[in-house]
Formats: sequence, C-alpha cells, structure tokens
Amino acid sequence: MDLPDKFYMAAVMGWPVMHSRSPLMHNYWMTQQGLAGTYVPLAIEPGQIGPALQAMHPLGFAGCNLTIPHKLDAMAVVDEVDEVAKRIGAISCVVVNKDGSLFGTNNDWLGFLGNLKEHYPDFRADTGPVAVIGAGGGGRAVCHAMLHEGAPEIRLVNRTPEEPLAIAEEFGGPIIPTLWDDRHDALDGVVAAVNATSQGMSGLPALDIRLDALPASALVIDIIYTPLETPFLAHARDRGNATLNGIGMLLHQGPPAWKRWFNLEPTVTPELYKLLDDSLAG
Repeated sequence: MDLPDKFYMAAVMGWPVMHSRSPLMHNYWMTQQGLAGTYVPLAIEPGQIGPALQAMHPLGFAGCNLTIPHKLDAMAVVDEVDEVAKRIGAISCVVVNKDGSLFGTNNDWLGFLGNLKEHYPDFRADTGPVAVIGAGGGGRAVCHAMLHEGAPEIRLVNRTPEEPLAIAEEFGGPIIPTLWDDRHDALDGVVAAVNATSQGMSGLPALDIRLDALPASALVIDIIYTPLETPFLAHARDRGNATLNGIGMLLHQGPPAWKRWFNLEPTVTPELYKLLDDSLAG
C-alpha cells in the first residue's frame, strides 16, 4: 500500500476552545477530500497567541482559525494582514507561508454571505435598510458583508456608542450609529435584522429587543449557532418572519480557509449540516 507523502494539519486556537465544532467540520472535509491529516483544537491562553502562531511552521501546520480572545492580538503577530482583515479589525484565519511567514485574513464575512446566499439566494441587501445589533468583531464582519452587497443603510446598534461611531468613521458608507435606547425603533422598515452579539447564546440572557416595528417581510438572522434557534429567532419565527441561524456561517467560512491552506475547496453538504446539528443537539 502506498503511504501518503504529506500529512495535512490545521487548527483552531482559542480560550476556551474545546466547545468548538470546527474540528468536526474540518476533519469531515479531510475525509471528503481523501487526505491524510487532522484539524485540532488548541487551547491557547490569553497573551500567548504570539508563541503559538510562531510554532506553527516548525510543527508543519498549514494555518489556523482564530476565535475569542485572539482575533485582535494576532494582528500584531502576523507578518502581513490583508485589507479585509484591516477593515474588519480582526483576523479569523492565519496562513503559514512556505518561508514561515504568517499571513492574516478574515473569512467571517464570507461565511456570513455564504450562509445567506445558500438559504436565501433571492435576498437583496440593496433593497432597504439593514439593522445590525452588536459592534464587536461579528458586527464588523456583518457590516462589511452587507456593504459589499450594496446595503443603502446600516443601522448599527450597540450598548455603548463609541464602537458604532468608530466603525462608521472607519468603514465610511451608509452606517448610522444607533443608540441602545433606540434599538426597538431601529427595526422599522428594515429588509433584514442581524444579531451579531452573544446575547441568546446558551447560558447567556436573550437579546433584549422588541420586534413590534419589524416588517413581516424582513429576514431575521443570528450569527449564534448554540442553540440553533435563539430566543430572538424563535420570536421572529412565531410572528412569521423568515429566519437564519449561524451554523451555516461557521460552515461557509471554511472553504476559503482551505483554499489558502491547501489549495483545495471542500463542499458544504447536507451530511455535514446533519453532523453538526446532531453534535449540537447531543
């Protein structure tokens, strides 16, 4: 039997990280693509992302994904940051070049758009205002994606006003910083409302927002996938709105990473959705 001449390796770094479904997803793709390899979770304590990233080249890693709390700190560690990551203000994907140098980019916005286009291919962001709740890394990625799709107005809601003001200045375009007290009215007339906060995640309080002003035709999106249906989505579904959870965002940010790491493009399949759904349900 011929033995493979290469063992493919990638990882996700975070703290904590063992809850991540990324290894399940990427190892499914290792099998799908017929590769000898593995994708592992690496629990990297805050402040240690520098040594961890620098160790990838000698250990043979092609790259890694980053999650909380390393997405910002990594920007000062890698050798090159692309314009998308600079704009979003965070790195979600690191590529190890052949010479050992590190390249950082952000695929979260591609995951968001891939999820949106898979499930609602006819959705048009350019047909009306969009409300985005949360101005952290997730909110930045969503704003970038919606601007890319031609949104004429983004009402960016946050508990503190400084972050939306900074994003509006950095991004330019039609971003309207919106005070937390005005969050309910910010849904009036929108074509989509997106929760980009952690509110509603398992173990955390639900997002505190009324949907009275939300049009029945609006698409309601949550970037959270634990649980698969947050209280925000459940409330929207009960009143007749179309909804979309965050599991597809996780799945669709994977292929762009693989293209950079391995020059391969794995596919998102119904079998993979079921694999992750069963894992989350269990």
